[in-house]
Amino acid sequence: MRAWNNVKQGDLVYSGKAKSLFRTDTDGELLVNFRDDITAFDGGKKDVLTEKGSLNAKVSARLFSLLEEHRIRTHFIRSLDDSSMLVRELEMIPLEVIVRNVAAGSMVRNYPVREGTLLDPPVIVIDYKDDSRHDPMLNDDLILALKILSRDELQQLKELALRVNIVLSRFFEARGIILVDFKLEFGRYNGELLVGDEISMDSMRLWDARTKGSLDKDVYRFEKGDVLAVYRQVAEKVLKKVE
Repeated sequence: MRAWNNVKQGDLVYSGKAKSLFRTDTDGELLVNFRDDITAFDGGKKDVLTEKGSLNAKVSARLFSLLEEHRIRTHFIRSLDDSSMLVRELEMIPLEVIVRNVAAGSMVRNYPVREGTLLDPPVIVIDYKDDSRHDPMLNDDLILALKILSRDELQQLKELALRVNIVLSRFFEARGIILVDFKLEFGRYNGELLVGDEISMDSMRLWDARTKGSLDKDVYRFEKGDVLAVYRQVAEKVLKKVE
């Protein structure tokens, strides 16, 4: 059993594609370990890349802290080491909330829009989180019919997603990076919606503002180069202070 300052790793709660969640000795707090696994295409492509987990953990910690600085509450409490963090235990909502600023990926494949088209205002897409069903897209009526969220919660979730988008877009713009799109997950905590899961290169589509080159998991998906080198590059920019 691993231990940090006043935190002990307990039983495994959940193991996903790239992260593991463990109980701690404090009720309502979980330990998240970012593993070195990387997957794509619903797990059809898999590898283990040394250092990948720690890069995503460091970026997630910085971006969660950034949101907290802007009064957007998240599950993040603090980092424990390079690849682990302490978080609040949320009642997770089985939705993936995707905010799109620029047309790319599945939007270009599925709809008559050219890659690189600026989306103003940003587009929010909400998918049902279920790999066995390939994460089908939902509309508001379906979310309400399935009783996943109340009408008020749905409105709050969308407003939060757009607030997160403003904060992250400005942060990356100052570092020469375009935030093309990104995925958020939310959970309930004492009746409040908080941002959970992670915010990392695995859950964002990022382009170099000058070259439009990929700076995210698309490098791995489509074999565009050295994904670890790209992740290191993004982490360096995220963790470095910009005056």
